[in-house]
Amino acid sequence: MMAKFVMDPSLNNNNSNNNNNNNNSNNNTTTTTNNNNNKGRTVLEPVAELDVPSLSKATSSAPTIQCLAICTLSDSQTLVYVGTQSGTLILYSFNPNSSNSTPLSFSRSALVVTDRSLQSIHTFANNLKVLVLSEDGSIFLLDSFLTQPVQRLSFPKGVSVVAPRLCSDLDSTLFGTSESDINIPSGRRRLLQKLSGGGSRIGIRSALSYGGVKSSLDSSLEFPSSSNTTTTTSDVINNNCLVAFAVGKRLILIQLVLPLATTDAAFPRGPVSVVIKEIQCVHQVKTMVWINDSIIVGTTVDGYTLYSCVTGQSASMFSLPDPSSTPYLKSLCKGHEALLLVDNVGIIVNALGEPLGGSLIFRHSPDAIAEISSYLIAVMNGRMDLYHKKTGLCVQSVSFAAQGVGPSIVVNEESRNGQLVIVASSSYSKVFCFRKVSAEEQIKDLLKKKRFKEAIALVEELELEGEMTKEMLSFVHAQVGFLLLFDLHFEEAVDHFLQSETMQPSEIFPFILPDPNRWSMEVSRNRYWGLHPPPVPLEDVVDEGLMAIQRAIYLKKAGVETAEDEYFLLNPPSRSDLLESAIENFIRYLWLSRNKDLTPSVREGVDTLLMYLYRALNHVEKMELLASSENNCVVEELETLLEDSGHLRTLAYLYASKSLSSKALAIWRMLAKNYSAYHWEDTSVEHTPQDACTDVVSRPMAAAIEASKLLEVSSDQDMVLQHLGWVADVDHTLAVQVLTSEKRAVKLSPAVIAAIDSKKVDILQRYLQWLIEDQDSDDAQFHTLYALSLAKSALENTDIGEYSSARMSQETNAYDVEGSNYLSNLVRKRLQMFLQSSDLYDPDEVLDLIEGSEFWLEKAILYRKLGQETLVLQILALKLEDSEAAEQYCVDIGRQDAYKQLLDMYLDPQDGKDPMFKAAIHLLHNHGESLNPRQILETLSPDMPLQLASDIILKMLRARVHHHCQGQVVSNMSGAINIDAKLARLVERSRHVQINDESLCDSCHARLGTKLFAMYPDDAIVCYKCFRRQGESASVSGRNFKQDIIFKPGWLVSP
Repeated sequence: MMAKFVMDPSLNNNNSNNNNNNNNSNNNTTTTTNNNNNKGRTVLEPVAELDVPSLSKATSSAPTIQCLAICTLSDSQTLVYVGTQSGTLILYSFNPNSSNSTPLSFSRSALVVTDRSLQSIHTFANNLKVLVLSEDGSIFLLDSFLTQPVQRLSFPKGVSVVAPRLCSDLDSTLFGTSESDINIPSGRRRLLQKLSGGGSRIGIRSALSYGGVKSSLDSSLEFPSSSNTTTTTSDVINNNCLVAFAVGKRLILIQLVLPLATTDAAFPRGPVSVVIKEIQCVHQVKTMVWINDSIIVGTTVDGYTLYSCVTGQSASMFSLPDPSSTPYLKSLCKGHEALLLVDNVGIIVNALGEPLGGSLIFRHSPDAIAEISSYLIAVMNGRMDLYHKKTGLCVQSVSFAAQGVGPSIVVNEESRNGQLVIVASSSYSKVFCFRKVSAEEQIKDLLKKKRFKEAIALVEELELEGEMTKEMLSFVHAQVGFLLLFDLHFEEAVDHFLQSETMQPSEIFPFILPDPNRWSMEVSRNRYWGLHPPPVPLEDVVDEGLMAIQRAIYLKKAGVETAEDEYFLLNPPSRSDLLESAIENFIRYLWLSRNKDLTPSVREGVDTLLMYLYRALNHVEKMELLASSENNCVVEELETLLEDSGHLRTLAYLYASKSLSSKALAIWRMLAKNYSAYHWEDTSVEHTPQDACTDVVSRPMAAAIEASKLLEVSSDQDMVLQHLGWVADVDHTLAVQVLTSEKRAVKLSPAVIAAIDSKKVDILQRYLQWLIEDQDSDDAQFHTLYALSLAKSALENTDIGEYSSARMSQETNAYDVEGSNYLSNLVRKRLQMFLQSSDLYDPDEVLDLIEGSEFWLEKAILYRKLGQETLVLQILALKLEDSEAAEQYCVDIGRQDAYKQLLDMYLDPQDGKDPMFKAAIHLLHNHGESLNPRQILETLSPDMPLQLASDIILKMLRARVHHHCQGQVVSNMSGAINIDAKLARLVERSRHVQINDESLCDSCHARLGTKLFAMYPDDAIVCYKCFRRQGESASVSGRNFKQDIIFKPGWLVSP
């Protein structure tokens, strides 16, 4: 809102301070803002127009404004200074934080500084001082409120340009070191110490101005100490104001020691100016800035030159293309940089004169430039343009006066966070106040104009510069998403939702389920800016959006521009396409939101509504994927919905995920038995019309597979038995997997055997096999039952195989017969292996079952278990005619008469069978040494051809003779060894030993003399007493001859 105010014309040359209220206003003025570009945005808004009255009694014409300055003392007080051509300084004071509903209230003061035109105004907010440069080069110092007399500094004089120092480091000084270490004359250091107290006399070699009076170079100044003064040296240093003055061909660097507003009593004679340094420079300096330790000056002839305050050296930077061009420099407080103007091109440099980034090209060569936040303000000919420093784009244009009003002036607050800009024209007696629109209002404005990308770019830029938080960026993303949502741009809306870290998924719940619903209280009530309607179901959003498009089309035909999307106006979308797009993108958002850290209730809402949306688009695969995986769906909200829509598989998966196994199994059972009555299909297989039969088979199979997964982990035996039957009807393997599952916590009781259908023999056998082999069951009942079941199956398969063989030539395919025989052989092998490996079954029961069959090998195994060796040999030798097995059985028995018994069976097989001479010969060949040849000859049948047995008998006889001769040799060798041993023992006992007077017992070391002694085989000699104590086996050396036998060469038998 434009601020309105009234100026009081009754001002004179004396200081005055008048408060003006809107109630007695006589004149209202407003500024007009013209945005030439519809795409521009409002960064600055006008807040007030200040009428500058004529203060001269001689003329009533409007004063000519020469310079401006603005100074913010606090959040509630801002001072605006207007310098006129007549030498008058006008002060306006107001509260910049006035609300839009309350116009700004100003107070005005005026002070005649000089009779010359004022050229520039510089404020020092910390010291409440104002420095003014007049046309004749004089420097004046005033207090900020213009309440004290003007102080004219006697030095320097003839100043053309003034530039306060802009320092990037508060602790740095002119030479880049701390103030205590700065290399300055000792006299000046003593002067600074004197200012903090004390009464010593100091002398300095620099020109001084004290209280507005210039002192001689070698003068001695004395400052009386004040016992009441608490100002310290650090306070004085903090009050130093470094200012550069351009005087002819010199740059004079002066330090103004100004008291703080709270320490004015300590400085009764006013400020002190100390000349720090003089630098020779170019002539006719027109503009100047001082940044850190560098001073940049601009002249018409030499262009821009950089001077070092430390070394005094200079370097040329840029030259002006036209001698008539006017140089212009502007210090940029935010980045402690400087702007150089060359015609209409602005170049930003740092303190070292290095260009930063690209150049800024203004529309025209500006009269003045100011800075606010990330923008540069260029004014010329009654027009103000706002440029972004980084992009160089003109974001706002404002006309504040008519063209041809003369040079324009613009100033900003000399602080990083300045919010006010003052604009004026030299021949227009109005000063215009502009305030930076808050970032929030700028973003709102862009969003209202549906310039969403620019709004996001602005927020990101402000966040990068530290002027906006990351939470605000997330907030704006969410706001943009809702605006795009109601504009029917669902994909872009969800993209922004996903970029918002603060937006909660519950905020879109009302678009899916109308209120009230289960999650109405979970919807996050974020305070948005009221730019979009409240949430309504998606159908209503689409319907209202389509109605808006239709209205826009009608208005466009009537020539009225609207804010609707041009693409929608040219290609109106269909309702179904929009709804499908909305649902698809909502699905995308909810699915990705599942990874966020949400409350349990919101998680339930996300998954449940996700299932709602899947069902709306009939995404069966995704529904089943969500239901079968870990989810937070609320079953009560979905079961009726899924039942009515026929998505029973999804409902079964959902029941299973919530541990409602009984309900899930009931659905799978129904689907397996009545699949043709329901619309569902196995999504894992693509079916075609030609494999319809496969489809019919696969559907029950798929249901049985899913049911078996639940039954495998269930420890509820009753439920397992309830559904085992129909699963077995579909597939026996699945039933076996259910019975033998290792996944359940509690194993099934073996009593389930009774519940297995007797017709499903393979299920029973595989379950019993699992119990016996995998679970190491030692229950004889299970072993017997398994053996009987295998035997029955083998008998049945044998009968079927014989029947099939009989009809093979008539009806049965040869491949079927072969398969039947293979199955029969496989079952018999399993039976034989089990009968051999197990010792826990009852052989008599099995024998009773197979007694009348031709299962001779099985019978042999069973008879062997019963210990009936003769019957086993008869079966192996006569029935099976397996001579190797019969001979191996004899080996296993280990009795010699077993071979004779087997030979008798071969030679006299009984039952009218011919003798089995080859088997007999084989037995004699392999095990003849175990038989008595005489008995063999007696047993041989007279009918047996002699040539068949002659070789074997001859070999047996030779083996007998050989064994006899070997026995004799061994016996004789043993006798020889025995004789040699006796001889060696006799030799040892008959050895002679010579003993003298010096001979000692090897054990007790007593002299032997005539004592009885003994000698061991290792030649150790001991007395008889020691011999009796040690015994015959242990020598004095500790050797035990029974354990460690000693041999001597003479004892060995010579060959």
